[in-house]
Amino acid sequence: VQLQASGGGLVQAGGSLRLSCAASGSIFSINDMGWYRQPPGKQRELVAVITSGGSTNYADSVKGRFTISRDNAKKTVYLQMNSLEPEDIAVYYCNVKVVLPPFYLEYEYWGQGTQVTVSS
Repeated sequence: VQLQASGGGLVQAGGSLRLSCAASGSIFSINDMGWYRQPPGKQRELVAVITSGGSTNYADSVKGRFTISRDNAKKTVYLQMNSLEPEDIAVYYCNVKVVLPPFYLEYEYWGQGTQVTVSS
């Protein structure tokens, strides 16, 4: 299984970015898909997660500004980030929990990380 993340970059405060993360490989199904971030000098933290049924959960710091979504046919998870603030500066990682044949067990994978920088 491979995860390809894209969409990071430099944006001014108040601007928007959209992150994408596509999974590929011999995947039977995908359970939770999520985004985490690691600000400079800090630990990795949950940003948002979406279940296979479409339920979502967000960190308090991003509620109302970020929206997570998924396209199951494309095996892709998105993170729409609006009203970006300097406090959002971090490396963003996608995370997926997939069910793989032949034993149909769940495995967890991380994307390579994409940098988001917000200028004030």
